[in-house]
Order: sequence, then C-alpha cells, then structure tokens
Amino acid sequence: MRYRVRLHPKAEEELNALYDTIAENAGPAIAWNFVSGIRDFCSKLSDVPQRGTERVELMPGLRIIGYRRSVSLAFAIEPETVIILGIFYAGRNFTAEMLEERLREG
Repeated sequence: MRYRVRLHPKAEEELNALYDTIAENAGPAIAWNFVSGIRDFCSKLSDVPQRGTERVELMPGLRIIGYRRSVSLAFAIEPETVIILGIFYAGRNFTAEMLEERLREG
C-alpha cells in the first residue's frame, strides 16, 4: 500500500523558517538543497511509513525519525495518510500536547 504524505500547516511553517535560517547563515542555494532534501525524505515515507522510533509514551501512533542528524521529524500514520506533524531543527523541543493538538487539527 502506498500512503499519501502531507505536512501539517505548522510543519510547513517550521520548514519555511528553517529555510530562512539556513539561507541567512549559509546562502539560499544551500538552504534550498537542505529543505528539498527534507521534502524528498518525507515523501519516501509513502512507501514505508513504519520507520523511525515509535514514541507511544508521548502520544499513541507518534513516530520520530531523524534527518541528517540535525532535524527530527514527528509524524503519525493514519489509515491512508502519513501526517508530518512537526519539523524540529537543532534539538528544538516539542511537547506531546503540541503534537496532539496538531493531529486533532488534521
């Protein structure tokens, strides 16, 4: 089965902020390549979404997977969709409540 992958609007905002941060410090080309790599990585969850570490102690169905040792992707798997709930750069903290709220919002 192939899943649809979608980014929660807040995850999209986090990805845009990450682009801005990297572009400011390293230039737009490097930022574009990094953010594009994250998008490609997310899209590959459509084939095998049961990757990463399951974090049921935080939230039922929550999984966390790393990207290039500097980004953590928080996502949940629904019957036909993988929802990227958050994209957290350089150890940015997140809470179970934040992710649960995002999941409820859809």
